[in-house]
Amino acid sequence: MTSTPTADVVSSELDLAGRRIGASNQPMSHAEYLGLKRFPALDGLRAIAALMVVVFHNQGPDWVQGWIGVQIFFVISGYLITTLMLREEDRSGQISFKKFYARRIFRILPVYFVLLGVTLLLQFFHGTLTKNPPGTELPLYLFFFNEFGQGGQYGQSWSLGIEQKFYLFWPLLAFSAILVQRRRKFRGRIGLTLVLMAIMLVMVPLSMGGDPRGWTAHYFSILVGCLVAILMHNRRTYALFKPLTRPWVACTAAAAFVAIHATVHLWASFIDKHHLAGDVPGFIAVPPPYVVLVGFLLLPALLANAFPQRLLSMRPFVFLGERSYSIYLVQLIAHEAVVALYLLFGANLSKSPVPFVAVSLMSILMAHLCFLWVEKPMINVGKRFISTKLA
Repeated sequence: MTSTPTADVVSSELDLAGRRIGASNQPMSHAEYLGLKRFPALDGLRAIAALMVVVFHNQGPDWVQGWIGVQIFFVISGYLITTLMLREEDRSGQISFKKFYARRIFRILPVYFVLLGVTLLLQFFHGTLTKNPPGTELPLYLFFFNEFGQGGQYGQSWSLGIEQKFYLFWPLLAFSAILVQRRRKFRGRIGLTLVLMAIMLVMVPLSMGGDPRGWTAHYFSILVGCLVAILMHNRRTYALFKPLTRPWVACTAAAAFVAIHATVHLWASFIDKHHLAGDVPGFIAVPPPYVVLVGFLLLPALLANAFPQRLLSMRPFVFLGERSYSIYLVQLIAHEAVVALYLLFGANLSKSPVPFVAVSLMSILMAHLCFLWVEKPMINVGKRFISTKLA
């Protein structure tokens, strides 16, 4: 989803600030961390998260745990966007809110509305425009309250509703003039983030009677990424993460996370069986501890000069990561296209042993076209607009 599926895209090149690849088994210093200009391994992680979701929606194997993939997007998004704002503040002394919102408008909205339009057009041709969402719930999709809809052919865009509302207010809260001018703004931001995280968790049980259930937990996931960004940006609290950037520790941490990830369905079942979360079902209770592991264990490990970082920084992963936002949004249209192709040849997608493979490949193809024809051109338009109108 940017890393959002919708976090601002970070390109694939990595500036190691003089640190020679493979030259040291030492942990990364704070100065070296601040010298990193790109985070290509997070592109790779976004690619995996996007395809996990596609696989989950198309009868993929349970061990992939695709149902929780969007939470990885949320953490990456919070981390990257907050890190970019912190570094802009260091360079300029303040955040340009106009430029921030302009970047998001040109980055997020064009492909979102193009694919919403395609979805509505397909509904019109199928005669379901006035019968099923998003046609029957169009205001929710136009104003990014998607998570309160009933799903349908653009139902996966619910996460955009979460992120758009979060980033409407987060920069204003965390980088407001009052907070920035305070001498202890680091503590202020930590306190703000922890309070918001606590509120989001407390509200989860209160949301059980509504639809969707537990929707505030998704904001907790983004805030975990924000918290990690704030802690790693500060020299003293960076020490909490520094051991994870030692190469052998990073490899161990990444392997441990993969093992834990493969068992999240067991966590959910155990919680449900023993009623450990009261009325909160396991699939809602599991993401909060899971995203803490993503933020505090996996992300720092992927910044280290180690095998996990080099693996996810490989060009195929970065290629897919750059297109992960469109992969996520186009998946249901891709599913329809694959179904049509199967019918054309007298086959049935539902009877295929691996339907997720065909849909994943179609999603990648369509996402690549969206990236070339919509995302990149509109990002470039946004850059020109910012440089000429908001400079």
